Amino acid sequence: MRLMLPVVAAAVLAISAPALAVDQTVLGAGNAAAGELAARSPLVTSALARIEQVIATIDDAKLKAATRDALFNPNTCVTHRANLTASDKDKIIAELTSQGLINEANGKAFPGGAVTGVFPPLRDDGTACPHLPMAWGAAPGGAFAGHHSYPGGLPVHESFNLASAISLSENYRLTVGLTGEDGLPRVAPLPGSRDAVNRSDLVMNNDAIIAAPMLHDWAKPIVFQWNADGSEFAEFNFGGNGETDADGAKGDSRTGAHHILGVAESMARDLPAPFIVIQASAHTAPTLGKEYMAVNWLRAAAIIAHVDPIARGYLVKDADGHFRLPPARTTDNIDFLAAKIGNLSAETVIHNLSDADYIFTGPAVTASVAILTKLAPDYGFDPADAAKFNNGFRNPALSYLSAERILIRYNHDGLTGVRRDLDALKKAKAI
Repeated sequence: MRLMLPVVAAAVLAISAPALAVDQTVLGAGNAAAGELAARSPLVTSALARIEQVIATIDDAKLKAATRDALFNPNTCVTHRANLTASDKDKIIAELTSQGLINEANGKAFPGGAVTGVFPPLRDDGTACPHLPMAWGAAPGGAFAGHHSYPGGLPVHESFNLASAISLSENYRLTVGLTGEDGLPRVAPLPGSRDAVNRSDLVMNNDAIIAAPMLHDWAKPIVFQWNADGSEFAEFNFGGNGETDADGAKGDSRTGAHHILGVAESMARDLPAPFIVIQASAHTAPTLGKEYMAVNWLRAAAIIAHVDPIARGYLVKDADGHFRLPPARTTDNIDFLAAKIGNLSAETVIHNLSDADYIFTGPAVTASVAILTKLAPDYGFDPADAAKFNNGFRNPALSYLSAERILIRYNHDGLTGVRRDLDALKKAKAI
């Protein structure tokens, strides 16, 4: 008999909701335990190994070094937070608010205020080298009850996104990148398609296609810290006022803090401007009238990183005085800005599309936790005891198996199939 997931969902959310009134001005009390769990999971450790191998293929030495350092150096410096005082933070919040990049009401409603949302606690905060509150590989991939919301969910999420980005770029090479002897394009035949990718004459920024997914989510260990009960910090949304963000017209460019903070960090590390524009396109491609969103995220990140976005080449102004993304190519004379086209590149769209697995993985967490709630008593856990359920059963099961695997297993093999995987975890003393 199939479990009726919709009926259980409301109960699941109530059981495993984040602890109320958690003080987000101090380091997450569950960070260390999450790190230990992620380090034990073969799924997480293999995802980290895969990511490290692909980073090694980046050609640009500075971008490769920065990406490897940001993800794998346990003592990496949070560059955009170096030497920031409380007064500095308040001034940045005031400027973001005055520029329409923070909704003041949202800031007042957030636990600890907007300053806590934009500047979550770090180790050694205020020094020349503040440190991440936990290892990058221990972070979740999203908000609690959202996609990949378990210790080590971030590298699992990024391993998938990395594979998607590479595959999407190869798809363009396979379908429009081959040139025949007559000089006209051909679609690659299915057999030997990998070789066809290598023979494509289309040039794309492969380094950015690899690094953008990794650095986009770099700040998730900062904004999604772990609480003692196995839940997570709440994330602040900013980057617009939510009402008139499209150059004064109706529009909402608010987004999760991790996105803007990741861009600010890349700016603070002085990574190439074309790369930063691509990185800023993760949450929406700057096409189909959505360019203003990436523009506002770059503006907000530049304020946090203390840089001039125009001088650095992240933004330009058009004839009407509006901030715009710089054209992807600036050496020729087609005026894309005047044509209202702006920055249109395959790389920005590939980056956006590669970050889209949440469409399945987000709901998969809700479904898989419903399944785990049903089975928990069989393994000695009471779902009503949120801390023990999260720390002893939910988080280990998701960290070792993933929500996607649990749901796919359930859909095809029912509870019997899920029990097989959970029994293996129990035998390995993971739950």
